Amino acid sequence: MKIGALAEATGTPVETIRFYEREGLLPPPARAENNYRLYLPIHVERLAFVRQCRGLDMTLDEIRALIELRDSPAQDCGEINALLDEHIGHVAQRIRELRVLERDLKALRARCTSPHAVAECGILSGLDHASVSKPLSPNWPHLHGTH
Repeated sequence: MKIGALAEATGTPVETIRFYEREGLLPPPARAENNYRLYLPIHVERLAFVRQCRGLDMTLDEIRALIELRDSPAQDCGEINALLDEHIGHVAQRIRELRVLERDLKALRARCTSPHAVAECGILSGLDHASVSKPLSPNWPHLHGTH
């Protein structure tokens, strides 16, 4: 099948498929004489696996590691458990960060309880004040590759 058919079959945009190919998450497809990519059922299966992992908010590196392990079926699955345990830790950290974000947003929202002139808006005032003094949550570590 051509890339458009793979995209339609999996609900994945063509550019995302090309990106996953460049990142090594999909095996290189064969090429037709006209240089069109030709995909096989293995590509559909691998793409479904990658999309499932991305749906679980896994990073590309985590997915690469899982694919490598998946391609070695006789190997012990302890590394898979460790990878998932680490990912669960990242998710728990992100949940804590989102709770702080929710608290900060609610505090900001509480600064403007009724409609009035924008010039007197407590939300904008709070944002302006925070931007010149300090961010609302300055200690947030950013978890790369989590979104």
